[in-house]
Amino acid sequence: MPPRAPDPAPPASAVEHPPGSYLEVADSPEFAALRRTFRRFVFPMSALFLAWYLLYVLLSNYATGFMSTKVVGNIHLGLIIGLLQFVSTFLITTVYARWADREFDPAAAELARRVHLTEDVR
Repeated sequence: MPPRAPDPAPPASAVEHPPGSYLEVADSPEFAALRRTFRRFVFPMSALFLAWYLLYVLLSNYATGFMSTKVVGNIHLGLIIGLLQFVSTFLITTVYARWADREFDPAAAELARRVHLTEDVR
């Protein structure tokens, strides 16, 4: 008689997790919605910033004439665009903090309350 194949594992949704455990939360539709909300904001914002930074690097390497265009005195476009990298970093951080306070954090706090992870969340 040939050896018997192992029973297939039950689907993740059919597995019971202890109440309030990370696995219970991670399998919940609320957590999946929270992850989607986070990714919908963070991935495009990250891609936008990386494209902006890559543009700066490419311009500084391949458009030296453009980047060395003087604007005022000894200040040229390369310096201005380089400083705008810092400005965009602070701007993205501010936008993210406001978005998180308004959209993400309340939903995360509600999920934490629902699974009894914390007693006093904002």
